[in-house]
Amino acid sequence: MSKTCPSVPAASRLAKIGITVFERGWLSSNNVLVQGSGSTALVDSGYCTHSGQTVALVQDALQSRPLDMLLNTHLHSDHCGGNTALQAAFPRLATLIPPGHATAVASWDPVTLTHEPTGQTCPPFKFQDLLVPGETIHLGDFGWEVHAAKGHDPHSVILFEPTSRTLISADALWENGFGVVFPELEGLDAFEEVADTLSLIEALNPNTVIPGHGAVFENVEAALRRARSRLDQFVQSPEKHQRYALKVLIKFKLLEWQSVSFEDLLAWYVSTPYIGSIEKRTVPSSPGDLRRTLNSLLAELATSNALRVEGNRIIDI
Repeated sequence: MSKTCPSVPAASRLAKIGITVFERGWLSSNNVLVQGSGSTALVDSGYCTHSGQTVALVQDALQSRPLDMLLNTHLHSDHCGGNTALQAAFPRLATLIPPGHATAVASWDPVTLTHEPTGQTCPPFKFQDLLVPGETIHLGDFGWEVHAAKGHDPHSVILFEPTSRTLISADALWENGFGVVFPELEGLDAFEEVADTLSLIEALNPNTVIPGHGAVFENVEAALRRARSRLDQFVQSPEKHQRYALKVLIKFKLLEWQSVSFEDLLAWYVSTPYIGSIEKRTVPSSPGDLRRTLNSLLAELATSNALRVEGNRIIDI
């Protein structure tokens, strides 16, 4: 959740174009604050349970300046959950979202937005404009290109500043991989779209990448190589991707709860629609089967030091 700094060379380059990165961890996405002679802007707002800290970080960095614009790269709850709090703190704030789910936001449909099916929370918010791929938006002192970045989310965008060659990559590229390919879990062919987005990033040839989660990085060639290797594994064994997605959803909920009894976690696991669809539960599974599946996933997460089990309690690490 804390504000951290990228490496010195990256920090120096980002400071020259008025960028402050709040590295937030994994429950909340990173927040990217852009300042300059033009509009102040924040890219992505984190998860709702961290919204108070998000507002405080932005207010502290801006001092007496207002926040003019809020941009969401996509509408997963960890990227837009702080929108409502920021809109309350900055009444004149203009919020921009990708066009794909504009209707769902306008009518506030948490099912279409995937917040309810994934067992997550996002307070309703309003938007004033759209982030249209192919257009350029002026933030601070520079123009940022808006590019479609399908794969992780079919409506996601990434932002590229060509003068400094800085990329805000959201969950399309991390230093060690990329986000769960949610359309694949819904029965759509999206691994090829991930590959296309990685090729787009390679063609943009960024110097510095600000990912949706994790530290700012500069060795983009190595990151792309790791991402493509991971993608190849998922293409060859889609069941690995499905199991990875289940563990991500469990870890995300545990990040929110911090500690939970096994029985409460099992109740959430059984009742979360998205998990049922990933497991392809076309008929009711026996309680014993679901317990064994969850225990197996928890064991793998414990082995990777993502959590620990103390008696009947599951505790986040």
